[in-house]
Amino acid sequence: MKDNSSTIVENGTDATIAAIPCYVPCGLELNKIYNESNLDTMKRMPDNFVDLTVTSPPYDGLRTYNGYSFPFEDIAKELFRVTKNSGVVVWIVGDSTINGCESLTSFKQALYFKEIGFNVHDTMIYAKNNPVPLTHNRYEQQFEYMFILSKGKPKTFNPIKIKNEGTGILKTRGRINNEGRKYDSNAFRVGQNTIVKDERIDYNIWFYSIGSTGTTLDREAFKHPAIFPEQLAADHIYSWSNEGDIVYDCFGGSGTTAKMAHLMKRNWILSEISSEYVQIAEKRIAPYLAQTSLF
Repeated sequence: MKDNSSTIVENGTDATIAAIPCYVPCGLELNKIYNESNLDTMKRMPDNFVDLTVTSPPYDGLRTYNGYSFPFEDIAKELFRVTKNSGVVVWIVGDSTINGCESLTSFKQALYFKEIGFNVHDTMIYAKNNPVPLTHNRYEQQFEYMFILSKGKPKTFNPIKIKNEGTGILKTRGRINNEGRKYDSNAFRVGQNTIVKDERIDYNIWFYSIGSTGTTLDREAFKHPAIFPEQLAADHIYSWSNEGDIVYDCFGGSGTTAKMAHLMKRNWILSEISSEYVQIAEKRIAPYLAQTSLF
Protein backbone atom coordinates (compact mmCIF):
# COMPACT_ATOMS: atom_id res chain seq x y z
CA MET A 1 0.00 0.00 0.00
CA LYS A 2 1.40 3.36 -1.06
CA ASP A 3 2.03 5.79 1.77
CA ASN A 4 0.11 9.07 2.09
CA SER A 5 2.54 11.16 0.08
CA SER A 6 3.26 12.58 -3.33
CA THR A 7 6.63 12.47 -4.99
CA ILE A 8 8.99 14.71 -6.85
CA VAL A 9 10.31 12.90 -9.89
CA GLU A 10 14.03 13.53 -10.31
CA ASN A 11 15.52 12.11 -13.51
CA GLY A 12 13.48 8.93 -13.18
CA THR A 13 13.76 8.59 -9.39
CA ASP A 14 11.30 9.55 -6.66
CA ALA A 15 12.01 11.80 -3.69
CA THR A 16 9.14 11.56 -1.21
CA ILE A 17 7.57 14.65 0.34
CA ALA A 18 4.43 14.83 2.41
CA ALA A 19 1.19 15.42 0.53
CA ILE A 20 -1.82 13.51 -0.72
CA PRO A 21 -1.41 11.39 -3.86
CA CYS A 22 -4.03 11.65 -6.53
CA TYR A 23 -4.06 9.61 -9.72
CA VAL A 24 -5.88 10.16 -12.97
CA PRO A 25 -6.79 7.52 -15.58
CA CYS A 26 -3.76 8.29 -17.75
CA GLY A 27 -1.49 7.18 -14.88
CA LEU A 28 -0.20 10.68 -14.25
CA GLU A 29 0.01 11.58 -10.57
CA LEU A 30 -1.27 14.93 -9.41
CA ASN A 31 0.40 17.11 -6.78
CA LYS A 32 3.83 16.19 -8.06
CA ILE A 33 6.89 17.93 -9.49
CA TYR A 34 8.24 16.25 -12.63
CA ASN A 35 11.97 16.79 -13.15
CA GLU A 36 11.86 16.68 -16.93
CA SER A 37 10.98 18.80 -19.93
CA ASN A 38 7.43 20.09 -19.98
CA LEU A 39 6.92 18.40 -23.34
CA ASP A 40 7.66 15.04 -21.72
CA THR A 41 5.15 15.76 -18.96
CA MET A 42 2.45 16.96 -21.33
CA LYS A 43 2.89 13.89 -23.56
CA ARG A 44 1.44 11.85 -20.70
CA MET A 45 -1.55 14.14 -20.30
CA PRO A 46 -4.76 13.34 -22.15
CA ASP A 47 -6.51 15.94 -24.27
CA ASN A 48 -8.56 18.53 -22.38
CA PHE A 49 -6.95 17.74 -19.03
CA VAL A 50 -5.74 20.97 -17.37
CA ASP A 51 -8.12 23.62 -16.04
CA LEU A 52 -5.55 26.38 -15.60
CA THR A 53 -1.89 26.95 -16.42
CA VAL A 54 -0.03 29.75 -14.64
CA THR A 55 3.52 30.09 -15.87
CA SER A 56 6.33 32.48 -16.74
CA PRO A 57 8.74 31.14 -19.36
CA PRO A 58 12.36 32.19 -19.78
CA TYR A 59 12.31 34.83 -22.49
CA ASP A 60 14.76 36.52 -24.84
CA GLY A 61 17.78 34.98 -23.15
CA LEU A 62 17.65 37.57 -20.37
CA ARG A 63 18.75 34.86 -17.96
CA THR A 64 20.72 31.71 -18.62
CA TYR A 65 18.47 28.83 -17.64
CA ASN A 66 21.16 26.31 -16.75
CA GLY A 67 21.90 25.84 -20.44
CA TYR A 68 18.41 24.64 -21.37
CA SER A 69 16.43 25.97 -24.30
CA PHE A 70 12.71 25.73 -24.96
CA PRO A 71 10.90 25.08 -28.28
CA PHE A 72 8.15 27.65 -27.87
CA GLU A 73 5.89 26.55 -30.72
CA ASP A 74 5.92 22.91 -29.64
CA ILE A 75 5.12 23.92 -26.06
CA ALA A 76 2.30 26.22 -27.19
CA LYS A 77 0.70 23.44 -29.26
CA GLU A 78 0.85 20.99 -26.38
CA LEU A 79 -0.62 23.54 -24.00
CA PHE A 80 -3.54 23.97 -26.39
CA ARG A 81 -4.06 20.21 -26.57
CA VAL A 82 -3.98 19.54 -22.81
CA THR A 83 -5.99 22.61 -21.79
CA LYS A 84 -9.65 21.84 -21.17
CA ASN A 85 -12.27 23.39 -23.38
CA SER A 86 -13.03 26.70 -21.63
CA GLY A 87 -9.74 26.41 -19.69
CA VAL A 88 -7.19 29.21 -19.33
CA VAL A 89 -3.44 29.70 -19.73
CA VAL A 90 -1.84 32.67 -17.96
CA TRP A 91 1.39 33.43 -19.85
CA ILE A 92 3.57 35.96 -18.00
CA VAL A 93 6.31 37.37 -20.19
CA GLY A 94 8.34 40.46 -21.00
CA ASP A 95 10.69 41.70 -23.72
CA SER A 96 14.37 42.41 -23.96
CA THR A 97 15.76 45.61 -25.44
CA ILE A 98 18.56 45.07 -27.94
CA ASN A 99 20.41 48.02 -29.45
CA GLY A 100 17.68 50.36 -28.31
CA CYS A 101 14.83 48.29 -29.80
CA GLU A 102 12.38 46.09 -27.91
CA SER A 103 12.14 42.52 -29.21
CA LEU A 104 8.32 42.31 -28.98
CA THR A 105 8.73 38.58 -28.35
CA SER A 106 5.75 38.76 -26.00
CA PHE A 107 3.37 39.86 -28.74
CA LYS A 108 4.83 37.42 -31.27
CA GLN A 109 4.07 34.64 -28.81
CA ALA A 110 0.56 35.95 -28.12
CA LEU A 111 -0.16 36.08 -31.85
CA TYR A 112 1.08 32.50 -32.25
CA PHE A 113 -1.18 31.33 -29.42
CA LYS A 114 -4.07 32.97 -31.27
CA GLU A 115 -3.02 31.37 -34.54
CA ILE A 116 -3.20 27.84 -33.08
CA GLY A 117 -6.66 28.35 -31.59
CA PHE A 118 -6.44 30.17 -28.27
CA ASN A 119 -8.46 33.31 -27.64
CA VAL A 120 -6.45 36.21 -26.26
CA HIS A 121 -9.07 36.79 -23.60
CA ASP A 122 -7.22 39.69 -21.96
CA THR A 123 -3.85 41.41 -22.01
CA MET A 124 -3.11 42.21 -18.40
CA ILE A 125 -0.20 44.07 -16.86
CA TYR A 126 1.97 42.87 -13.99
CA ALA A 127 3.25 46.19 -12.62
CA LYS A 128 6.08 46.24 -10.10
CA ASN A 129 5.85 48.71 -7.24
CA ASN A 130 9.61 48.67 -6.72
CA PRO A 131 11.40 47.71 -9.94
CA VAL A 132 15.18 47.48 -10.00
CA PRO A 133 16.44 50.92 -11.16
CA LEU A 134 18.50 50.84 -14.34
CA THR A 135 20.19 53.52 -16.40
CA HIS A 136 18.51 54.10 -19.76
CA ASN A 137 17.75 56.99 -22.06
CA ARG A 138 14.07 56.18 -21.57
CA TYR A 139 11.56 55.62 -18.78
CA GLU A 140 12.34 52.71 -16.50
CA GLN A 141 10.72 49.36 -17.25
CA GLN A 142 8.13 48.60 -14.59
CA PHE A 143 5.92 45.85 -15.98
CA GLU A 144 5.50 42.52 -17.71
CA TYR A 145 2.59 41.25 -19.75
CA MET A 146 0.12 38.66 -18.49
CA PHE A 147 -1.67 37.19 -21.50
CA ILE A 148 -4.90 35.45 -20.51
CA LEU A 149 -5.35 32.78 -23.16
CA SER A 150 -8.60 30.85 -23.19
CA LYS A 151 -9.71 27.77 -25.10
CA GLY A 152 -13.13 29.13 -25.91
CA LYS A 153 -15.01 31.19 -23.35
CA PRO A 154 -13.51 30.75 -19.84
CA LYS A 155 -15.69 28.46 -17.76
CA THR A 156 -14.61 30.18 -14.54
CA PHE A 157 -14.27 33.82 -13.66
CA ASN A 158 -14.16 34.69 -9.98
CA PRO A 159 -13.51 38.43 -10.21
CA ILE A 160 -11.33 40.11 -7.64
CA LYS A 161 -13.18 43.08 -6.21
CA ILE A 162 -11.71 46.13 -4.55
CA LYS A 163 -13.22 48.80 -2.36
CA ASN A 164 -14.28 51.97 -4.09
CA GLU A 165 -13.10 55.30 -2.77
CA GLY A 166 -15.81 57.77 -1.95
CA THR A 167 -18.49 55.15 -1.44
CA GLY A 168 -21.98 56.60 -1.60
CA ILE A 169 -20.88 60.00 -2.95
CA LEU A 170 -22.64 61.36 -5.99
CA LYS A 171 -20.21 61.89 -8.83
CA THR A 172 -20.55 63.49 -12.23
CA ARG A 173 -18.77 61.97 -15.15
CA GLY A 174 -16.12 64.11 -16.75
CA ARG A 175 -13.00 63.86 -18.87
CA ILE A 176 -9.38 64.92 -19.01
CA ASN A 177 -9.07 68.17 -20.88
CA ASN A 178 -6.94 68.52 -23.97
CA GLU A 179 -4.33 70.74 -22.32
CA GLY A 180 -2.79 68.17 -20.02
CA ARG A 181 -3.28 65.57 -17.36
CA LYS A 182 -5.68 67.57 -15.23
CA TYR A 183 -9.23 66.61 -14.49
CA ASP A 184 -11.49 69.44 -15.52
CA SER A 185 -15.02 68.82 -14.29
CA ASN A 186 -16.23 71.90 -16.17
CA ALA A 187 -14.73 70.92 -19.49
CA PHE A 188 -17.23 68.24 -20.29
CA ARG A 189 -20.21 66.63 -18.62
CA VAL A 190 -22.26 63.74 -19.86
CA GLY A 191 -24.99 61.54 -18.44
CA GLN A 192 -26.31 61.71 -14.92
CA ASN A 193 -24.84 61.66 -11.46
CA THR A 194 -24.31 58.14 -10.14
CA ILE A 195 -23.90 56.67 -6.70
CA VAL A 196 -20.55 54.97 -6.19
CA LYS A 197 -20.97 51.35 -5.10
CA ASP A 198 -19.11 49.83 -2.17
CA GLU A 199 -16.84 47.80 -4.41
CA ARG A 200 -16.04 47.14 -8.03
CA ILE A 201 -14.24 44.56 -10.14
CA ASP A 202 -10.54 45.31 -10.24
CA TYR A 203 -8.87 46.66 -13.38
CA ASN A 204 -6.47 44.57 -15.45
CA ILE A 205 -3.31 46.30 -14.26
CA TRP A 206 -2.16 44.55 -11.09
CA PHE A 207 0.52 46.02 -8.84
CA TYR A 208 2.86 43.93 -6.71
CA SER A 209 5.91 44.59 -4.60
CA ILE A 210 8.86 42.40 -5.49
CA GLY A 211 12.01 41.32 -3.71
CA SER A 212 12.44 40.12 -0.15
CA THR A 213 9.58 42.24 1.19
CA GLY A 214 6.99 41.46 -1.46
CA THR A 215 7.54 38.33 -3.51
CA THR A 216 7.58 35.71 -0.75
CA LEU A 217 8.81 35.15 2.79
CA ASP A 218 10.38 31.84 1.75
CA ARG A 219 14.13 32.51 1.69
CA GLU A 220 14.74 29.33 -0.26
CA ALA A 221 12.84 30.70 -3.26
CA PHE A 222 15.39 33.45 -3.87
CA LYS A 223 17.97 30.88 -4.96
CA HIS A 224 16.02 30.89 -8.22
CA PRO A 225 16.91 33.84 -10.51
CA ALA A 226 13.36 34.76 -11.52
CA ILE A 227 10.43 34.34 -9.15
CA PHE A 228 7.10 36.08 -9.40
CA PRO A 229 5.02 37.18 -6.39
CA GLU A 230 2.96 34.57 -4.59
CA GLN A 231 0.03 36.97 -4.54
CA LEU A 232 0.13 37.20 -8.33
CA ALA A 233 -0.14 33.42 -8.62
CA ALA A 234 -2.89 33.35 -6.00
CA ASP A 235 -4.88 36.07 -7.76
CA HIS A 236 -4.88 34.17 -11.05
CA ILE A 237 -5.62 30.83 -9.42
CA TYR A 238 -8.59 32.42 -7.64
CA SER A 239 -9.81 34.19 -10.78
CA TRP A 240 -9.68 31.34 -13.30
CA SER A 241 -10.16 28.11 -11.31
CA ASN A 242 -12.16 26.51 -8.53
CA GLU A 243 -11.28 24.16 -5.67
CA GLY A 244 -10.38 20.72 -6.94
CA ASP A 245 -9.35 21.94 -10.40
CA ILE A 246 -6.01 20.99 -11.94
CA VAL A 247 -3.43 23.80 -12.09
CA TYR A 248 -0.27 23.33 -14.16
CA ASP A 249 3.02 25.21 -14.36
CA CYS A 250 5.15 24.09 -17.30
CA PHE A 251 8.12 26.17 -16.07
CA GLY A 252 7.90 25.21 -12.41
CA GLY A 253 10.92 27.17 -11.18
CA SER A 254 10.90 27.70 -7.43
CA GLY A 255 7.43 26.19 -6.97
CA THR A 256 5.33 29.34 -6.50
CA THR A 257 2.38 28.03 -8.51
CA ALA A 258 2.42 24.68 -6.69
CA LYS A 259 2.54 26.29 -3.27
CA MET A 260 -0.35 28.65 -3.90
CA ALA A 261 -2.45 26.03 -5.71
CA HIS A 262 -2.01 23.68 -2.75
CA LEU A 263 -2.94 26.32 -0.18
CA MET A 264 -6.00 27.22 -2.28
CA LYS A 265 -7.18 23.58 -2.46
CA ARG A 266 -6.41 22.96 -6.11
CA ASN A 267 -4.61 19.95 -7.52
CA TRP A 268 -1.36 20.81 -9.25
CA ILE A 269 1.40 19.55 -11.52
CA LEU A 270 4.79 21.15 -12.10
CA SER A 271 7.33 20.46 -14.82
CA GLU A 272 10.88 21.67 -14.20
CA ILE A 273 13.82 20.52 -16.31
CA SER A 274 16.54 21.76 -13.95
CA SER A 275 17.39 19.40 -11.08
CA GLU A 276 18.80 22.38 -9.19
CA TYR A 277 15.51 24.25 -9.34
CA VAL A 278 13.53 21.12 -8.46
CA GLN A 279 15.55 20.88 -5.26
CA ILE A 280 14.76 24.52 -4.48
CA ALA A 281 11.05 23.97 -5.09
CA GLU A 282 11.04 20.75 -3.06
CA LYS A 283 12.67 22.35 -0.05
CA ARG A 284 10.43 25.40 -0.30
CA ILE A 285 7.04 23.74 -0.53
CA ALA A 286 7.58 20.63 1.59
CA PRO A 287 6.64 22.37 4.88
CA TYR A 288 3.34 23.55 3.40
CA LEU A 289 2.50 20.11 2.04
CA ALA A 290 3.20 18.63 5.45
CA GLN A 291 1.00 21.15 7.26
CA THR A 292 -2.05 21.19 5.03
CA SER A 293 -4.27 18.61 3.40
CA LEU A 294 -5.79 19.44 0.05
CA PHE A 295 -9.30 18.35 0.98
